[in-house]
Order: sequence, then C-alpha cells, then structure tokens
Amino acid sequence: MNTTQTLKNHNIKVTKPRVAIYEILENELQGIEADYIYKKCLEEDIPINLSTVYRTLELFEEKNLIEKYDLGEKKYNFSLIRHGHHHIVECDSCHKVINLDCPMKQIEDLITKETGFHLTEHHLELKGICRDCMVKGQKTS
Repeated sequence: MNTTQTLKNHNIKVTKPRVAIYEILENELQGIEADYIYKKCLEEDIPINLSTVYRTLELFEEKNLIEKYDLGEKKYNFSLIRHGHHHIVECDSCHKVINLDCPMKQIEDLITKETGFHLTEHHLELKGICRDCMVKGQKTS
C-alpha cells in the first residue's frame, strides 16, 4: 500500500509534508527524533517548520501509525508501527496463548542512542500466569 492510501485509510488529509514525514519514518529501521525528520525534509527541499513535524507526529500517534518512545530528558524517538514482529505469552497453568506486539523497540532505541550498537535480532521469552488462572488460584511455582 502506498503512503497516500495509508494516510487516507487513517482519515488523514494528504499533504506533501505528511507524505514526506511518513516516508522518512518508513525508511528508518530504528526510532528517530523529530529534529532528524525536520533535517531530512529540508534536505529533500520540502519547506516545513519544526512545529509542523511535531504536529504531524502527534497526529500519526493519535491515528496509531507511529509509536513515541520517551528517552528521558525531554527527548523522544518516533517509529512506524510495523505489524509482523510479535511475541507470545503462554500461561503456565492453562496454556492459553496471547500474541503481543514486540515491547523491545524502546530498549533497542536506547541501546543504539547510548552505545551506537545496532541490534540485529533479539530473543525474548515471556512466562506467566493468566488472569483467569490467578483468580482460580491455579498458580504454579
């Protein structure tokens, strides 16, 4: 699906800056800051204000197109929500399985920001007891 259609599907008015911002986010594998998006737009000769970048990011977040990660010290990274990478949580008691979106994106962004190290993969194993089994008192040790 192209960018224009994606924006229309989310009831977002299609403008050149919005298309550019979406495509910049789409081309990045890790979270990026608003300043980076602003500079990329200027490099691509798209006249834009930094405030427009922030407003567009807020709109994309409201429409569940992107995720915003708090890096601390009033710094934020933004990344496109990509469907496909999930993790499974299985109840130790009844073996109910729930699919979760990957919660590692923020951690990966922090690792990259702090160390310059780009993760190429990760393995995350989640175990626990579901709410129903907790209520029934079927905890396992």
